[in-house]
Amino acid sequence: MKLDEIIHSRRSVRKFKSQPIEPDIIESIIESARLAPSAVNFQPWKFYVCASEEAKRAIRESYPREWFNSAPLYILACGDHRQSWKRQVDGKDHLDIDIAIAVEHMVLKITDLGLGTCWVCNFNPDVIKEKLSLDEGVEPIALLPVGYPQTEEVAPAGEKKRKALNEITIWV
Repeated sequence: MKLDEIIHSRRSVRKFKSQPIEPDIIESIIESARLAPSAVNFQPWKFYVCASEEAKRAIRESYPREWFNSAPLYILACGDHRQSWKRQVDGKDHLDIDIAIAVEHMVLKITDLGLGTCWVCNFNPDVIKEKLSLDEGVEPIALLPVGYPQTEEVAPAGEKKRKALNEITIWV
């Protein structure tokens, strides 16, 4: 697909087929995040591919929603505050920005591959830290349930409900 097609066709998918995802496809998704830009190129990220039953149980425990359980795979995007760039003027930590860019690269790649996902940030990070034994300083930022979408769950392509350009653009 061309980039504009990918952007326009991306949808939040909340129901997946049980079909497993091939390792080379998973690697191509992670590769898209690896190539994402980050502040001062510090790349303060780790991506946990949660495919084992134990890891999936831990992820599902952190976000106990019925729809979430149908994903055959989860990618947990984490950031390491010890590795992230902080702006000198005010100390702003750019970790969340760096992770968001990398995750969106994965979301677009997932769409391009004919898979589906949905950004999930409403989870309990303490459950994940404990169950996956994350190092101190590593923060779970976002979860991506990944799978082949159930076709009846994918919204038809059309105009997305978004503000008009003139509502979000200020020319100076």
